[in-house]
Amino acid sequence: MEMIRFSHTLFALPFALLSAALAWHSKGAFAWIELLGILLGMVLARSAAMAFNRLADRNLDAANPRTAMRHLPSGQLSVAAVWLFTLLCGAGFIASTALFLLAQPANPWPLYLSVPVLLFICAYSYTKRFTALAHVWLGASLCLAPLAAWIAIRGLSDLLPPTILGLAVLFWVTGFDIIYASQDADFDRKARLHSIPAALGTQRSLRVALFCHMLTIALLVGLYFVAAPPLGMIYLIGVASVAILLVYEHYLVSPQDLTRVNQAFFQVNAVISVGLFLLVLVEIARVRWFE
Repeated sequence: MEMIRFSHTLFALPFALLSAALAWHSKGAFAWIELLGILLGMVLARSAAMAFNRLADRNLDAANPRTAMRHLPSGQLSVAAVWLFTLLCGAGFIASTALFLLAQPANPWPLYLSVPVLLFICAYSYTKRFTALAHVWLGASLCLAPLAAWIAIRGLSDLLPPTILGLAVLFWVTGFDIIYASQDADFDRKARLHSIPAALGTQRSLRVALFCHMLTIALLVGLYFVAAPPLGMIYLIGVASVAILLVYEHYLVSPQDLTRVNQAFFQVNAVISVGLFLLVLVEIARVRWFE
């Protein structure tokens, strides 16, 4: 669990649940088995992809002083054990999508798309070997979370709300991954790895990250217009709060001082994802119970 940083599931899971909540509201029906399928699918898919990333990067991690003490380079875990964990999680993810057939036999899309989705999110681990847009690939991988949750509940109907939410997640993740990757800009150049900080330098990369986060806010505002009701003023207050938190995230880091990257990356982003999800639940409760 430490190796795959299980606690970081908080980054994508709330957005999958946010999308699911909107889908259940739109559908007018909630199903516990769908919630179970989403939780299992998110946890298992992320665990498989993160473990695969550790396998793919184990030699690079060993050469990087910042990551040399990770579990595989330091020998805390064996390659065989991590491969077994990866394969079990991947198989479990594919199996978990069959749960949705119990709720909706006419919606086989979660099962059909499970293998392509798993391959796509695992392929991220090799992207920095050939493109500086690896950050965007990671963002696209997490972008699939709200889309997948919606498709699991509503099928392929009315995909505009989860698409806008997914794009917001894409730019949010791209932005904070650029910030995080700034720590390794020098190593990436020496190792001939591709990243935006290695290509553009830290200062310009942080500007790109800021632009990505501006797009995130614009897309979250756009979601208000395509998903209202139930989204209303409470949601807009939440979006304003997200904007303030993102400004604070950028305040914490500078080209001269990257010592607070972990604070910006882990703490602020967890508050953003969980907080926005909870406010959407409040909005749905307001519409269903008080209007």
